[in-house]
Amino acid sequence: MDSVKKQSIEQLEIAPDVNRPLIDPIAEKKLLRKVDLRILPPLTVLFLLAFLDRTNIGNAKIQGMTTELKMGGHDYNIALFVFFIPYILLEVPSNIVLKRISPSLWLSCIMVLWGIATIGQGLVKSFEGLVAMRVLVGIFEAGLFPGCVYLISMYYQRYELQWRLSLFFSASILAGGFGGLLAYALAKMDGIGGYSGWRWIFIIEGLLTVIVGIIARFWVCDWPETANFLTEEERAMLTSRLQTDSGEAIMNRLDKAATKRIFTDWKIYTGVIMYMGIVNTGYSGSFFVPTIIRELGYTSASAQIRSIPIFVVAAICSIASAYLTDRLRHRFGFCIFGLVVASVGYVILLAQEGLSVAVKYFALFLVVPGGYITQPIVLAWVQNCMSGHYKRSISAAMTVGLGNLGGIVASNVFFTEEAPLYKTGYGVGLGFLWICGAGDTLILAEEASKAL
Repeated sequence: MDSVKKQSIEQLEIAPDVNRPLIDPIAEKKLLRKVDLRILPPLTVLFLLAFLDRTNIGNAKIQGMTTELKMGGHDYNIALFVFFIPYILLEVPSNIVLKRISPSLWLSCIMVLWGIATIGQGLVKSFEGLVAMRVLVGIFEAGLFPGCVYLISMYYQRYELQWRLSLFFSASILAGGFGGLLAYALAKMDGIGGYSGWRWIFIIEGLLTVIVGIIARFWVCDWPETANFLTEEERAMLTSRLQTDSGEAIMNRLDKAATKRIFTDWKIYTGVIMYMGIVNTGYSGSFFVPTIIRELGYTSASAQIRSIPIFVVAAICSIASAYLTDRLRHRFGFCIFGLVVASVGYVILLAQEGLSVAVKYFALFLVVPGGYITQPIVLAWVQNCMSGHYKRSISAAMTVGLGNLGGIVASNVFFTEEAPLYKTGYGVGLGFLWICGAGDTLILAEEASKAL
């Protein structure tokens, strides 16, 4: 067997570049630090607020929203579900628009609009009004996440991407903890201005989004070739290192042939399956962890506070695994590790009858962090397989957009009548984890076959 066949699977995910021209390593490190400081902070803040605004309904729920709006049966599930319909349908079109205009303008505009819709959730008088506002939030948030992933991927080489995407993605994890803390504080505004505490959660968080959205027009950077925070020499260096890192033909034109190659690439659809499987757990945690904790016997205020450490631990685990993933240039093992950890948590929750409150609470520290170890790795892995403006743009939007079908499922499997056991929700979550695992294995097998 030749030496290539003897390579370990860990080295087969993406072959290293051997044709890259020499670049001064000191200048390169300086360039990367500069890019990190200008690209990641604004996009991370935008995503934190986006995720906060789509999931703060979980915090509002246990502060009296469902009672005041006379919501019963599956009304809460419906309010979650309707967000995903426009969110999924509009992600690919939004990323195509992003490619045609400046990211700073597009992301700023949609952020202001979903911020206004979030404020509207705090002003509604009926369940129907809440549903209408949730649809609007879904419409305007559709372009944010895939747009940010695409923009970040245009600035970094393949094995620089995972670490940065996980730092960016940690915003969604921290939104769970930050949202619990903020909801705890805002709920104390109950009665001010004649508004209930749950209304202030939407109003204040939506107002914050509008303000940051206006600032984003001047804070968010555009494409590498027009990045005005770089010198001409730095732009040339950045462009050179990105071009030599590409492992396949660049597709910067969206003609008929390029469109066919993009939409017939099976790796994109495998990425959708992987993301759909893991995002189910992410949304289950964001939408239902406060409720699950309250069902353990805690007050609403205590449940908000007790949700915080779960998401803090998840953020630490996600960032640590991302660092190791890029350092070791290996993705599959970390994906599977996260799936196994989350699976153990689900098994505990499925068998929770007779277990102590402490054990049930501990299980959430397995489910949520385990899911968030894998989720950003999946995104980076799929983007690593793509090259060219349009292909990366469309693949990012398709992965996130169609993958969010997992969010629709998560919205509709935690039934009020099954509380506090939620066996359907936990069982479906466990099954979806291993849908992701199957996709991981398929991608790894394809990478391995390239070396044989």
